[in-house]
Amino acid sequence: MTALIIVIAVLVFLILMFLFLIFPSGRKHPDLELIKGCFIAHRGLHDIYPETPENSAAAFRAAVEAGYPIENDIHLTADGEVVVFHDDALRRMCGIDGEPEKMTLAELRKLRLAGTDEQIPTLKECLCEVGGKVPLLIEFKCRGIDCTALCEAADAVLSNYNGKYLIQSFYPTVLRWYKKNRPEVCRGQLASAFSSQKLYKKLLGCLLFNFMARPDFISYEHKYASHPCFRLCRTLGAFPVGWTFRYQGDVYRRRNDFNTYIFEGFIPK
Repeated sequence: MTALIIVIAVLVFLILMFLFLIFPSGRKHPDLELIKGCFIAHRGLHDIYPETPENSAAAFRAAVEAGYPIENDIHLTADGEVVVFHDDALRRMCGIDGEPEKMTLAELRKLRLAGTDEQIPTLKECLCEVGGKVPLLIEFKCRGIDCTALCEAADAVLSNYNGKYLIQSFYPTVLRWYKKNRPEVCRGQLASAFSSQKLYKKLLGCLLFNFMARPDFISYEHKYASHPCFRLCRTLGAFPVGWTFRYQGDVYRRRNDFNTYIFEGFIPK
């Protein structure tokens, strides 16, 4: 009997610990109403119109004109400027070897996006293009675990912005920084059911770093909506955002799994 009691006690402890790790924020951030039921243009409204590459001023203008909230991505350059760019490397979009974090803004200015006349914009330029007309969902992309420099540099820009924005990242340390320094900002944990064998990625896919910052929303890869940890987190009250929808049919199939849909490559109905 004593052994059974110990086993039960251990199981209860593990369940409670698991719930402690995965539990999202208990607050219902008012800015979630800005994106509830919305389609968010992934990296702006690109690949729909000619000469409109992703994360470009043209893509942001197109999204604003169509009335879509915008998702974008930010990096910190070698000289401390915040630029809007998705990849960790420049090859796909700019045709050269290199990384945004290892180049200065002046060096990045010489590049063009996908063979167009569009340049890599700064976060300041993106904010000027949007002008508060639609909400922004800003993804923080870091090199390594310590994201303090990017958070501080981005916050210095965003603190002067009068429009609405939410932040998200695959890095829980970004959310932790915002919880500590800018708790009023709505924050979201990005995740997926990672196939990587790295333990960190598997734990992230199970949302077991939620304890670090208690995210207001979970931004999860839509094709893994049935992941048990995501479903549990949603049941515990997390606001579910799905990424990235590329077909209208996927939106229809996942309409009961998410409140918000990040999309690209088509115009949602």
